[in-house]
Amino acid sequence: MAENAPAAASSSGRTEPGPPASAPPKPSGEGHALWIVIVLAVIGAVIGYLIYTREKKPVTRLVPPITVSTTNAVKGNMDESVAAIATVTPVYTAMISPRVDGQLIQVNYTEGQMVTTNDLLAEIDPGPYQAMVTQTEGQLARDKALLEVANIDLDRYKEAYGKGFGTNLHAIAKQQVDDQQGLVHQDEGTVKLDEGQLANAKVQLAYCFIHAPIPGRTGLRLVDPGNVVHAANSNAIVIIAQLQPITVVFNLAQTNLPAIQRQLKAGHQMTVEAYNQDLTQKLATGTFLTMDNLIDLGTGTIKIKALFDNQDLSLFPNQFANAKLIVDTLSNVTLIPTVAIQRNPQGAFIYVVTNKEVTLTNQTGTVVTNQAFVAMRNITAGVIDGDTSSVEGVEPGEVIVTDNYNKLGDGMRVNVRPQGGEGRKGGAPGGQKKSKKKDKTQEDP
Repeated sequence: MAENAPAAASSSGRTEPGPPASAPPKPSGEGHALWIVIVLAVIGAVIGYLIYTREKKPVTRLVPPITVSTTNAVKGNMDESVAAIATVTPVYTAMISPRVDGQLIQVNYTEGQMVTTNDLLAEIDPGPYQAMVTQTEGQLARDKALLEVANIDLDRYKEAYGKGFGTNLHAIAKQQVDDQQGLVHQDEGTVKLDEGQLANAKVQLAYCFIHAPIPGRTGLRLVDPGNVVHAANSNAIVIIAQLQPITVVFNLAQTNLPAIQRQLKAGHQMTVEAYNQDLTQKLATGTFLTMDNLIDLGTGTIKIKALFDNQDLSLFPNQFANAKLIVDTLSNVTLIPTVAIQRNPQGAFIYVVTNKEVTLTNQTGTVVTNQAFVAMRNITAGVIDGDTSSVEGVEPGEVIVTDNYNKLGDGMRVNVRPQGGEGRKGGAPGGQKKSKKKDKTQEDP
């Protein structure tokens, strides 16, 4: 019957659609190949993306380090002291002036000479005063002779008066005896006067020889030999200043008075150090001597005097110096340079250097390196003694930054500058040796 169907179609002249025929089956290997191509395309895209992103990834760079100097906090003792501008003053200063009138005939000292007590310094012409002594001695001898005669006559009058010739009859009158007694007393007074005049004449003669009243150094000669000097003239012939020992006088604020009084009450001997004007050299070490009994109302300070033996003559009269009174000594405290202490509205702080491991990425890969960073540390500042301060909040041995504070901030990378050398890029503090291997990433600005 199936064979007759086409024949029918041809006899009528039209083609009649037949029943649909089924599609031929596809081979199974073609579907697997398509999936393999898709997977490979995806893998290629991923690999391409990774390669693309790898080539475009930026290099990790660090902020340029700041080169700084450092030091270590240490544990030690520290003097609690107060400083002030001081003046060196001699214990004694003598202005040697003439005490008699006359011509200066000899000067026996050399300008700037060290003299001792009673050394002969100068001589005034003693001739007139020697003559006065001789004259007074003669007058005294004469008056002594008159006194002797008066005493002899008095003895005679007394003996004569004692011889009586009756109840009221005597060889001489009582009035005569009394008059002679008065004459004796008068002569005795005259002798006393002569002795005083003789003593004064000898003193005047002694004043012609001028001696040093104190040990010390003579100044420049103020009067030359040949000049006439006068006792009424206040100008000195020479000035002597005692140098050994010598004192230093300075003023301290009255706020320091309680601490000083505590030490004095406890019987402690306080030390005083004298420095030159620019505080670069210690001149001498002395002891607290005394303080004034009044506080200056105008300045609110009290005057302090210290005593120095000055054996090496390092202190000179009227020299300006800097005095440091050591009131107490602090033991076992943490010490850092004063310059390392910075301040802000929150208080005092310092920069402490620490080491951290940093991972850096560059074209060649990832590198782990040791870098030095600073950390801001709040501290409590204590006593300041010149260039050193005691602090709390720092441990001994920690590394402290001592310069370039205006460029630093918390967490910044630093180069530690070795003493006497160049800074090291990100190296550890404390003077460690620098590694020969250099990481180029650390050099990137």
